[in-house]
Amino acid sequence: MIKLYGIPNCDTVKKARIWLADNGVEAEFADFKKSPPTPELITAWLSQIPLENLLNKRGTTWRKLDAQTQARATEQQGAVRIMVEHPSVIKRPVLEKDGQFYVGYSADRYQQIFG
Repeated sequence: MIKLYGIPNCDTVKKARIWLADNGVEAEFADFKKSPPTPELITAWLSQIPLENLLNKRGTTWRKLDAQTQARATEQQGAVRIMVEHPSVIKRPVLEKDGQFYVGYSADRYQQIFG
């Protein structure tokens, strides 16, 4: 099963979806806005993806969070809660293929994953 998680209007997610379509890869798309990720799903991602790679601290959503909320992100449990409450702080897209998770998009990396 191949699943792509993200937000449809995110430029990086758009690029990933185009790459998948152009390369004949069928993937289910999970829209964070319509179906936010569960704590269990985020914890599964974090079992393979380091927290500092999954939590996007450069985006607008992160910068709008108050300092107390941001401070909770130093430990995994607090970070998971923030990502559930504010899915836009998750670096996008998250790709799931055969039980493996990958974050972000680059054509070269996708070529390696699907090549």
